[in-house]
Amino acid sequence: MARPKEYAEHRFIGDKRTQVVYDLDAENDADVIEALVESEQVATFGPDTLPEARNRGYRLGSK
Repeated sequence: MARPKEYAEHRFIGDKRTQVVYDLDAENDADVIEALVESEQVATFGPDTLPEARNRGYRLGSK
């Protein structure tokens, strides 16, 4: 799946509503990512790593 244009520099994006993080390099469900981006409830992480997302309370979403 191609990364959304707004998040081309990020691998991990989180859903602020559910505290779920998605790996854009592994995510196969484009509809889920598109809906998240449209909701404008996206969190990004610095550094852009899964451990940082988990440090902020996010858990890995579907693959």
